[in-house]
Amino acid sequence: MAKTDEEQAAKYHVGDVLLAPAYGNLEKPFTGKVEKVYDNALLVEIIENDPADQPAVNEMNHRGVVRMADVEVIQEAPAEKE
Repeated sequence: MAKTDEEQAAKYHVGDVLLAPAYGNLEKPFTGKVEKVYDNALLVEIIENDPADQPAVNEMNHRGVVRMADVEVIQEAPAEKE
């Protein structure tokens, strides 16, 4: 993994709340919570979306995979206690 990929992956953590752009069948941006971090993408649970997109969100089981380059963290996950 290239250094920039490592830095990008370290930027996101499980539990972060993100603002993600519309993609696929979704017509409006949505808010999601990170469930899993991949090399260049994130599995998110869609927690807020436009009402017009609700049928598509239901069809996707409130989950989506988004590119790291396309999202913005709006609330970081609480720090893990050791």
